[in-house]
Amino acid sequence: MTGLARRFQRVGSVDRALTAAVARLPASPLDSGLLRLTRTADFGALWLVIALALGTRGGEHRRAAIRGVAALTATEAIVNGGLKPIIARRRPAADLLPPRRRSVPRPASSSFPSGHSAAAAAFATAVAVESPRAAAGLIPLAGLVAYSRVHTGVHWGSDALAGALIGSAVALATRHWWPAPVQAIARERHQGTPALPAGDGLLVLVNPVAGDPAVDPCEELATLLPAATLVRIDQGDDPARRLELAFRACTPRPTALGVAGGDGTLAAAATVALRRGLPLAVFPTGTRNHFARDLGVRDTAEAAAAVESGDAVDIDIARVRFDDEDGQRTRHVLNVASVGAYPEMVRLRRKWRSQWGRRLAFAAASVAAVRRARPLTVEVDGDRRRVWVLFFGNGSYHPRRSTPAVRDHLAAGLLDIRWLRADRPWSRVRIVLAAGLAAVGRTRLYGECRRPELTVRLASREPLAADGEVIGTATRIHMTVARRLTVYRLIPSARPGTG
Repeated sequence: MTGLARRFQRVGSVDRALTAAVARLPASPLDSGLLRLTRTADFGALWLVIALALGTRGGEHRRAAIRGVAALTATEAIVNGGLKPIIARRRPAADLLPPRRRSVPRPASSSFPSGHSAAAAAFATAVAVESPRAAAGLIPLAGLVAYSRVHTGVHWGSDALAGALIGSAVALATRHWWPAPVQAIARERHQGTPALPAGDGLLVLVNPVAGDPAVDPCEELATLLPAATLVRIDQGDDPARRLELAFRACTPRPTALGVAGGDGTLAAAATVALRRGLPLAVFPTGTRNHFARDLGVRDTAEAAAAVESGDAVDIDIARVRFDDEDGQRTRHVLNVASVGAYPEMVRLRRKWRSQWGRRLAFAAASVAAVRRARPLTVEVDGDRRRVWVLFFGNGSYHPRRSTPAVRDHLAAGLLDIRWLRADRPWSRVRIVLAAGLAAVGRTRLYGECRRPELTVRLASREPLAADGEVIGTATRIHMTVARRLTVYRLIPSARPGTG
């Protein structure tokens, strides 16, 4: 007998022993409960319902739901469409378990691996990648689903274990195409940041149309920080000017500023905070909340807790100066600035958002921007090149040699500069294909560098986008890491649920 055959024989012996042990368990309400649970998980229905519930909550929960469904779909295809037809294994005999425990009707497909276990592990692991808090209750549930397949006699123990391992591996592999969020490194804790119980001394600029239009962020903020002063942005307001006027009108003057809205509103509030030398509280109530996600502020309640405790860190803020048609302009940048295809995508997304909704508008604008893109001739610090897009990030973005997704450092003192070349044959097609395979950074069309400042000259006047908005046009752009901003963020030891 070969070594491989002996290993399979040992696995079979363990499987039979486990099934015999389960058969000897006394009758209990657990029998009927596990039967119901295993049926609700048929075809991934249980996980799709949970994903729908998570998706309604927005933020990290919505991202967790999307990643979970993606992992679930891929796992089902691998297990049921690939492995089961290839690896034929008989299911446990029905008479090995008492009738009260048997799942009826019994599946006719191969026993190896367990599709239910794979789906459960894939969904729970994918959710944990985005939101450990949301996964805390899902992981035990996934374990129960996997065990239910053995308890009801439709799988051997090794089937359930192999399925769980496959599902977890698929979920973790999604990070290759969609990098997992990380809390970016910031400077050490800022000493002396004022703690504001109930928000006393905090002036918050609120953009009520950012994020979910059915949710008024003022209501939650007023509950969490009843002593804070809230000022709304009206349609057509300049956010920075609105916050500055509100600051001057306050008596006594605020000791900290806050902002609730998207990244464009946040950038305007950061400009005022820098001008006034005040710390800034970031309440993530926008659609995507890139900055708050990178900062490690997961929700409004966590931001409020940091304000009350006085926990804060220092981060870098970039500044871009450009020659708009109306003259020289300066803008602080929290996330990214870009020329090329990205500003066109931003413009189209904003144009179509009211008609199609945010997600459909984003998808359509991305496709249209790729089709309409034209090469730009740029000179970066004296180096002349033709590109499809030139990206400037405030801080160090992750992953390297790939599409920038999340920041891993907010205080590196460097700009993250990336570009896609347009001077190679079939470059547009090659970029699209590489993007689909998450391999853009491995092509010869991709370039990146990091430096504290750079100057860009354009052969023609081009749109410039920053923090999700088209802010003007330019033929010359100078960007630098300009200032440090103090922002409220819970220090890990102070984060709820940690010790």
